[in-house]
Formats: sequence, C-alpha cells, structure tokens
Amino acid sequence: MAQTVNHSRLFLASCLAIITTAFSFSIRAGILPQLGADFGLTAEQLGFINSMFFFGFPISMIIGGIVYHTIGPKIIMQVAVVAHTLGIILTIYAGGYAGLLISTFFIGFGNGCTEAACNPMIADMYTSNKLNKMLGRFHMWFPGGIVIGSLVSKFMTSAGATWQAQIWVLMLPTIVYAYLFFGQAFPRPKVEGVTSLGKNFQAMLTPLYIFMFCCMALTAITEFGPNQWVSVVLSASGADAMLVLALTFGVMTVGRLFTGPVVDAVGQTGVLLGGAFLAAAGIYMFSTVTGPIAYLAAVIFGLGVCFNWPIMIGFVAQRVPLSGALGMSIIGGVGMLSTSIFQPFIGRWIDEDHAEAAAKGLSGSALELAAGQATLSTMLTFPLILIVAFIVLWLWAGNPKPAAHTDDAKLAEQPLL
Repeated sequence: MAQTVNHSRLFLASCLAIITTAFSFSIRAGILPQLGADFGLTAEQLGFINSMFFFGFPISMIIGGIVYHTIGPKIIMQVAVVAHTLGIILTIYAGGYAGLLISTFFIGFGNGCTEAACNPMIADMYTSNKLNKMLGRFHMWFPGGIVIGSLVSKFMTSAGATWQAQIWVLMLPTIVYAYLFFGQAFPRPKVEGVTSLGKNFQAMLTPLYIFMFCCMALTAITEFGPNQWVSVVLSASGADAMLVLALTFGVMTVGRLFTGPVVDAVGQTGVLLGGAFLAAAGIYMFSTVTGPIAYLAAVIFGLGVCFNWPIMIGFVAQRVPLSGALGMSIIGGVGMLSTSIFQPFIGRWIDEDHAEAAAKGLSGSALELAAGQATLSTMLTFPLILIVAFIVLWLWAGNPKPAAHTDDAKLAEQPLL
C-alpha cells in the first residue's frame, strides 16, 4: 500500500529548510568582522568567502532544476542535508582562509538544493488555486528567517559569543527539517508545460529572455550587495548594522505577503521600475546619512528590493513560457551567480576606499564612516542602471496587470522582438 503524502509536514519541513538558508545569510553577514579579525583577512578576501556562498547556490539550483523530474525532491533534499551539515562543521573547524572558502561553498550548495527541490515540490502538492498562497508563505520565510537570524547574531555578539557558537545555531533548523523530511512519502513529480530541453534552450536564446537575464544579475546584486556587507560598511554610521539588516528584511517579509495585490495595481514592469527608484534612494541615503535616519533608509531600501526576485521569475514564466522550469531556474541561478561574482569587487572597493580615506588623514570611526559611505556610493550604480533598463522594458514589453484579466497565453504570443 502506497504511503500517504503528508502535505503539511512536507511544507513545514520546506519552510525550516529555507529558514536554514536565511540563517546562513544573516549570521554569516553578522560575523564577517570577527572572521576578518580572527584570521587577519582583508575585505577582498572576505568578499571571496562571500562569493563562494553565492557560487554554490546557482550550481546546485540549476542541476537540481534539470534532474528534478528524474530523481525527485527526496534525493535533492538528502543532498541538501549533507551539504548544510558539512558546511556548518567545516566552517567551525576551518582554521583559515582556504577552509572558509570550502565550507562556505557547501552551505551555498545546500541552499541551492533547497530551492531546487522545494519550489516544484510545493507546486506538485497544491492545486492551482492554492499554489500562489502557499508559495508566498514559503518564500516569506527567507526574509523572515533573515530577520530572526540577524537578531540572533546581534544578541549573541553583544553577549560575547564567539562566531563559532553563532554558526552552530545553523544546525538547529537543519536538524529539524531533516527530521521532518525523514521517512516521508514525497509527491510524484509532475511535468507541467514544455519539458523539452531543446525548446527550453531555444526560448532562452530570445532577446527578451537575454535582456531579463542581464537585469536579474543587477537586481540580485542590488539586493544582496549592501545587505551582505552591512556590518562592515555601516559599522561607524551610528546605526546598529544588524538592526538595519533586520529592518530591511522585515519590510521584505511583510511586503511579499502582498505581492499579488501590488502587481494587480501597478503591473509587473511598474513594480520593477518603482523598486529600482526606491532601491537607489535607499542606497543613496545609506551613503550620506548617519544615526537613526539610517533606519528610514532601511525601510525605503527594503521596499525597493522587496518584490524583485519573485516578479523577475514570474515575468519570465509569463512572457517567455517556452523556457519552462529550466528557464526560471537559470534566472534564479544567475541572480546568485552575479552576487557571487561581485562580492570580491565590493571587498576591493572597501579596501581601496579605506586606504584613500586613511591617506587623507582620517582615523578611527571617521575613517570607517568615510570608507563605508564611499563604497555605498559605488553600489548606487547598480539600481541607477536598472532604472534605465526597466524604462526600456516598459517601452518594449509593456506593463501587463493581472487585474486587467490578461490572457497569459495570448500575452505570450505577442511579438516582443
């Protein structure tokens, strides 16, 4: 007799898995200064460590997307548990720069497996009229988990806890989601839409997909660039860096619950364009203000990047439907790959701005403030480019609104070349 699929347990396990991903992001951001001090690392070296986190993610996500319908989510999540466990233990006993690079890659690889398995598994478990609601609740836990992880990191750091103790915290959700998945029956993979890899790749070579591919690279680094370095670039701003991170992702958590109504009212392209303006305003404020006003900047920045990830993927699903699940996985993967590539560059900017400020005779908190604000000014380039890109997208692909009862099939047939 076939075992019954326990939808509630699998969904809860999926949420715990994405919370593990969120904890790994926020806690690692919080301990960067301690890692730099303990191992004598430059900001550029810290950037390479960060990049391995984002590099492992797209590799496993893309591979998982390709093999999901062949091996199913069970094996992919077993790999995720092994990768997360290895990454956590190897980080704690890293002993140096090379060890941190390897351990961080494993954590990123486990995070990508989680995304590759859980998204389609949830789609397999729920009917179409309930799917958007459940996917929204699932993805809410990424920013929500980052809020929790940021506060945990802040309180543990304030209490004098070592960075190793903070990394051990990652094992808690890992153990729980592994237990919840253990021994469970998984939904049978079901193929939806076009599943021919040849047709997928053909659709991915169209101008619109390539354009969105490039935009995703910039939206991802706009979101993750300032956030991953928040404890470094805002260390002397007069605002608590981890509270800024928690506030940013708190805004994102609440905002993602209302993605549907916002897109209904403003349209996909409208949300992307408005978000680029808000992200630019938020980063500009980070680069110029000090003290409590930085918390207002966090709210504005959080609103700016809140909807980017789900809407970029949704836009591809609607406007380039023949790219299929692989096309959506590639879009998500390039976002993380872009973030990986830019991490060492951001680290180098910090080092260069630090040296330049020191050459001007600055020292102490004044030195750190000047270097951090200079680096944030450079990061402002990303959303400024996106403003231009999304204006082009508006003129090119239009601004479809689901509230207008647009027929997705007819919309996909409209010429966009």
